[in-house]
Amino acid sequence: MAGKKTAKKKAGPGPWIQIQRAAIEAGFIIFLFYSNLLMGEYTRANAGPGKGLLLALADVFTAANFAIALVTSLIGYVVVEYLRTTL
Repeated sequence: MAGKKTAKKKAGPGPWIQIQRAAIEAGFIIFLFYSNLLMGEYTRANAGPGKGLLLALADVFTAANFAIALVTSLIGYVVVEYLRTTL
């Protein structure tokens, strides 16, 4: 049995690396979501006289928006991972 070679399987990234990648990608999607909402606060249709940054931030950072951002970021991560593995 000394001449018998064993085939090593190529190990993928460890679970900690996958969790970090998921957190970074989901965080980036959440960042894009909130930046899009904040830009929408300063459109011509939504801009009121004297609307400052703090009032706009209070309108953007709500529990409902956070739930939407979290769900859409997880969906986006799943779609990107699917495309990454199939293409």
